[in-house]
Order: sequence, then structure tokens, then C-alpha cells
Amino acid sequence: MAIEEVIYPYEGNYNITAELPVREDFSWKAIESNFSWSETGKVNMAYECVDRHVADGFGDKVALHYFGEEEEYTLTYRELKEKSDLWATVLKKRGVKKGDFVFVFLSKHPDCHIAMLAAIKLGAVVGPLFEAFMEDAVKERIADCEGTYLIASPELIKRVPRAELPSLQTVWITAEPEQCKGDEISLYAEARAIEAEEDIIEWVDLEHGLNVHYTSGSTGRPKGIIHAHRAMIQQYITGRWVLDLKEDDIYWCTAHPGWVTGTVYGVFAPLLNRATIVIHGGRFNADEWYSVLEKSGVTVWYSAPTAFRMLMAEGDEKLADYDLSKVRHILSVGEPLNPEVIRWGIKALSNRIHDTWWMTETGAQLIVNLPSEKIIPGSMGRPFPGIEAAILDDDGQELPSGEVGHLALKANWPGIMREVWKDPAKYSTYFPFEGWYVSGDLATIDENGYIFFQGRSDDMINSSGERIGPFEVESKLIEHPAVAEVGVIGKPDAVRGEIVKAFIVLRNGYEANDALLQELRQFVRSGLAAHAAPREIEFLDELPKTPISGKILRRELKARELEKVGV
Repeated sequence: MAIEEVIYPYEGNYNITAELPVREDFSWKAIESNFSWSETGKVNMAYECVDRHVADGFGDKVALHYFGEEEEYTLTYRELKEKSDLWATVLKKRGVKKGDFVFVFLSKHPDCHIAMLAAIKLGAVVGPLFEAFMEDAVKERIADCEGTYLIASPELIKRVPRAELPSLQTVWITAEPEQCKGDEISLYAEARAIEAEEDIIEWVDLEHGLNVHYTSGSTGRPKGIIHAHRAMIQQYITGRWVLDLKEDDIYWCTAHPGWVTGTVYGVFAPLLNRATIVIHGGRFNADEWYSVLEKSGVTVWYSAPTAFRMLMAEGDEKLADYDLSKVRHILSVGEPLNPEVIRWGIKALSNRIHDTWWMTETGAQLIVNLPSEKIIPGSMGRPFPGIEAAILDDDGQELPSGEVGHLALKANWPGIMREVWKDPAKYSTYFPFEGWYVSGDLATIDENGYIFFQGRSDDMINSSGERIGPFEVESKLIEHPAVAEVGVIGKPDAVRGEIVKAFIVLRNGYEANDALLQELRQFVRSGLAAHAAPREIEFLDELPKTPISGKILRRELKARELEKVGV
């Protein structure tokens, strides 16, 4: 039996250690006392994110620190309140009311945060759109909600096919009037021409719609996932205990709000915890990222495995040019975190990288690596306090530790989706067994409650009767110095049912040849298992990925193979 690798927590004054010394003492009800509505009965996410901090005397604290290509500036909590009040007044005068959908199509910029908060203040349901979306993706989402209102930049409005969106009646542009075309409205000009309404906030109840994000499955159109204001309960406390946000933290979540992480943990959670948020307006560039970390003094950093692997591929020599000593806590989300990336974090960044697991549908983190607990590389972590997880078989029966099954969670947490927009049948498919939300991920659980991702339910490879998780093969291959990125699938085979096939992007300085191919096979054979060694390896210049989170699209790799073999 292999010896389990364990990375123990660093010494530190962690919020959860002081506030929840015993996991069993946790209750969601107790968390509600952290919100003003627990006393006033007046509910609105935007108020809790911004206005209450100003009311409590923290108006001068920096809320947003923006790093753009040509400018850098900050906004305090008071300025964020004033701007969001003003923009909310503009929206209200044009007819936005409680329950309306307001889509926001902006790049990573303070305007995006202001627009989202303004819509939420009016009780509207905000729909942030990822800045890389092209016409079809934009049309599909706005049309599905029959969206009436849109806030866009002059660059991104070019990707909105207005002629195909008859419901879209009011479009604001975050620019001056001369940059607007046709019936487009300059949001800046309208904001200058009015005064903010004093009592602009519309109070709602905890079940009221808050935001909509679209999630894609392996088949069918993306589905609109609606979350409610009650999600703030879980988003606040995971921000406090998992992100470990404190009064003096400078926090950077690299995700765009068009991805649910960029909204929940790029906007809501840090503002609820009164942190200072760093916003970087550019695309990925290792030197720029390291520069932002250094210049802003980031202390807590939340990103994705793909980004960390890209930084790894750039080489550690770059790090010598930057002082990242203020970074104290690093987290990862969006796809499985390879053990090699965790080891790199310790070696290169002097920090553990803490994996977190959740989904668009769950609304907040569920499986986490708390800063106060040990990390087992290869594990997603353990359930957050108050979350009950289990591994179920195909009949909904709980499986013992070590057996692969469906990762399921008792559906009783505050962040869980309110509905799938206009598709109750789809909503019900998430709950095939009474009381359980079934995630679609396959996993195992050990005797200490640590959960190990094995793949999506349609990703598992069955070769000669052996079940092989693509993630464990990918994690082994990524340890090889020649491998920059890898995706693994099961390819149909007449004899074995399926064989393991790996698609590999090489690091600079390595060439694809038979010798390397054999070396990689042997690397998996000797380091993991003979049956897990890829029988086929294909070298690619790049792997297909989701535009938002950068997840490797195994299903697209598999579709290509099925087309090749005529299946």
C-alpha cells in the first residue's frame, strides 16, 4: 500500500481556528447573525456588500484596486456605494425593476462590479457575461431569459446581435455619447445628468433571485442557473474560513465575473468580508501577474490549476525578479488540482495551494482544504462544516471508503441554486435520490473524509475491466519535465473495450519523438500502474479548453477520436 503524502498546515492565526474550534458546533443559523438583516429584516446582497460597511464607519477603506493596461486607481467603499447608487438610479429611471434580468457584458474592470451592484440594489437578477463570449453565446443567454436590459462596453457591444434579440430594448454603453451608436445610451452621460436617489435599495426576501450563470453539460444547450440572496450566508462564511479573509487582506481572484467564481468569490465574498479586491484588466501574462501580486501587496490569491500550470511552464527563474513575500494564502478552483502543482507552490511560492470544489449549481464552496487542516495532494479536501457528502452507487446506496461512485451532497446548504431557468425537468435530474444533490463527478472517500476526484461520470475509462480515472493519469504525466499540459480519455478498442489515450502539449525545449513517447508510457507504468499507462499518445500544440475557466475539454478530445474511428 502506497504511503499517503501529507502536507501539514503552516502556523497561523486562521479565522476558523478561533471561531469554530469544534466542527460539530457549526450551524448555518448561527452565521445569519453576521448580517444586518438578521435584526432589521431588510435583505439585499448589495447592501451587505457595500452600504453596511459605509454605515459602520469603513467608507474610507479601499474596496477595489484596479490595474489596467493604461491606468491604475482605487475606489473606496464609500465611492463604490455612491457610484452603484448613481448607476442604480440611472437604471431605475429607464424602467429596471425588481425581478428584471440585467445582463452585464464588460471586461474585468471596476465598471463591471459597479454595474452588477447597481442592478442588485434594484432587486434585479444580474447576468454577467464572460468577456470572451462571441455572438452565439451572448445571444443564447440573453434570449433564454428574454433579457430587456444590457450594460456593455463599446468594444463588446459589437458581439451582441441585437437584430436577433427582439426582447433587448435598453442598452447602456460604458462610454461617452460619441462612442454610442443608434439607440445606445451613454451610461456615463446619464449618470452625470442626475443625482442618486437616496433610498435606492429595493428590499427583497432571501429567496429572491440574485444572479444567473449559464452552465454547459456534455449535451444540450447551456442552462440558466438562478441563485437567491440567501446564498450570501454561505458565500460570506466560506470567504471568512476558506479564503481566510481578514480586515487587512488584499485579495485577488483572477476569474472574470462571467464565470461563477468571478462573481461569488471575485465580488460577493470579498465585499461581504470587507476585503480590498484587486482587479487586473489584462489577459494572462506571467510577468504581469507577478507584477500585480508584488505592486498591490496581494495577501490572498485565488486562481485555477491551468493558470498555475502556465506559471510553472514559464519557469521559476522569473520569480527572482519579484517580491511575493506578502502572499500568505493561495487557493485553486475550477478543475482538479494536480499534486505536482501543490508541490510547485510550496517550492516556488512558499505557500500551500488549497484546492476547493464546487459548481455553478452549488453557489458556493462545498469541498475544501481549510488553511488550518492538512492537505493530501490529489484530494479535493473535506466537506466544509455543515456539508454532508457521500459516495453513492447507481442505486443511491452509500459506498464504503475507497470505492468509486457518485459524489453526492445532502441538499441543505444556503448557496444551492433556486432553479434552472424555465427547465424544472432539468432541475429534478440533479436530485435522483431523495435529499441528495448528485454532482455528476465520480470520486472516492477515505476513512478521514478526504474526497478524491476520479472524473466526470462520462469520463471514466474502462479498460479490460479496470476502471481508470483520467485525472490520476494526467496528474502522473504532468510530473514529467517534458509535459506542460495533458488531457486523457478512453478510446474505443475492439479487444479491451477502451484504451487510455493521452494528448500532450510539450514544454519548450522538448521534441516529440518515439523515445519520448516510450519514456512517458514507462513513467506512468512505473509511477502509477501498468494498466493506467497510455497505449496511445498524441502530441498537440494546444488542448481544447472552456473559454471561461480554461478547463481541458476531455469530451471534445473524445469526440475527435470517435469521429476518427467512425463511432
